[in-house]
Amino acid sequence: MRATLIHGPHDIRLEEVPDPRLLSPTDAIVRVVAACVCGSDLWGYRGVSPTKEPRRIGHEFVGVIEEVGAGVRDLRPGQFVVAPFTVSDGTCVHCRNGVHTSCERSSGWGGIDAEGFFTDAGQGEYVRVPLADGTLVPMPETPSEQLLGSVLTLSDVMGTGHHAAFTAGVRPGSTVAVVGDGAVGLCAVIAARRLGAERVIAMSRHAARQALATEFGATDIVAERGDEGAERVRDLLGGVGPDAVLECVGTKESVAQAVATVRPGGRIGVVGLPTGGGELPLATLFRANIGVVGGVAPVRAYIEELAPDVWSGAIDPGRVFDLVLPLDRVAEGYAAMDERRAIKSMLRP
Repeated sequence: MRATLIHGPHDIRLEEVPDPRLLSPTDAIVRVVAACVCGSDLWGYRGVSPTKEPRRIGHEFVGVIEEVGAGVRDLRPGQFVVAPFTVSDGTCVHCRNGVHTSCERSSGWGGIDAEGFFTDAGQGEYVRVPLADGTLVPMPETPSEQLLGSVLTLSDVMGTGHHAAFTAGVRPGSTVAVVGDGAVGLCAVIAARRLGAERVIAMSRHAARQALATEFGATDIVAERGDEGAERVRDLLGGVGPDAVLECVGTKESVAQAVATVRPGGRIGVVGLPTGGGELPLATLFRANIGVVGGVAPVRAYIEELAPDVWSGAIDPGRVFDLVLPLDRVAEGYAAMDERRAIKSMLRP
């Protein structure tokens, strides 16, 4: 089969690799119907995260189960499934507490699973899924082409945006600012409105993303940054910062923006993958009673809650996919996102 490997900065290749096979009774083999490039994949692509040797890449995919091991109880061939961006067993204490990303048997796509076997990554034609019962979430049916993108967002970005809003305590009547206008930030706008936020301010400098944020429910757009941006947000909210700031980038500058923007007593939901940012200003947070929450999003815990709204059309996060490419043009999908010509690239094997 064909799968994507990263060889180094700006070096993405589609190569022939061995077909996956069942290695454990709890495995399933999934035929990938759609995958995508994540903003976090770009850290390796840009060389921020070093690539010591060629490796498989991609952690967001949906597809159809082709085969299951003898120990798989709840899944069957032919089901259309969403694969969260980490593997989890669904039974350990952390999974039962809704923190599947801290599963005692957790592993990532393209790494080594709990039994010591290599795991395939999502940007390919097929994937061996360890701990299939705990990891995969079956959908009611195979989605239409129109619905496919929104279902794919359940594997990561929609759940991650929801995690930012949920942990930051967004509720009916809340005021919210979103730092970051990538796919996660745009999904955070959806999530904040879905949880009842009254005002959602999207901080964005890009016209196309501003327009999509508005269509997703942002009530205001702020293009300024730094202290000027924080002041502009306060001006919109009567001189007081928002109840919650959703930080969806992960850089030193974006975290500083969130801290400068939130009101005293407010909360910051941090879901941007940290990329060399500085330490949190503990004294500032302490003096202003600001809470910092969030972290790596346990999207497996949210899929069953969010999926009905996707299927009903109540939310349409699939619109973040503004570039759809065949898998053999995966390198173009990376370049387009790196150069900000695309919000998010979908790949179709």
